[in-house]
Amino acid sequence: MRRAARLLAALLLTLGVVAVPARADAPAASEATHFYPADADGASVLAAALAEAAAQGRVAVIVFGADWCRDSRALARTLTSDAFRSEFGGRYSVTFIDVGKPQTGNGRNLDLVARFGVKKLKSTPALFLISPRGKRINTRKDAIGWRNADSRGEAAILEWFRAAAAQR
Repeated sequence: MRRAARLLAALLLTLGVVAVPARADAPAASEATHFYPADADGASVLAAALAEAAAQGRVAVIVFGADWCRDSRALARTLTSDAFRSEFGGRYSVTFIDVGKPQTGNGRNLDLVARFGVKKLKSTPALFLISPRGKRINTRKDAIGWRNADSRGEAAILEWFRAAAAQR
């Protein structure tokens, strides 16, 4: 078996094919997304999202995350899904804002996160529910507790939103 692997590696090198291992923090090509545009002006995006939600009488769902983060991507996929839109589209307005890598000191838009009571973002994503009057609805602890969004799965995320809607 090892000999076969060595022969395959030698053949690939001869053909000029080089395997480069993927970085652990980079999404696979099939998972690459652009939910959290790093080049967007986060303050302008947030201001527009809050104004639009208020004008429509909706709760603003503000998600601070990053496309490199598996949990941020999983949460974004659910919040942009047909299931979410059909059930909650009239109640919630969803916006994604990139925060870079705050865990490594390479964060951005962290002043916007602090606006909602989180002084230091230690993991991504963070999800805030903001009333049409501009007040945070969910707790700080709940807002920063989404770092397991991928393992929660779509059904549990939708159920969380049902419970949040029922509390209002």
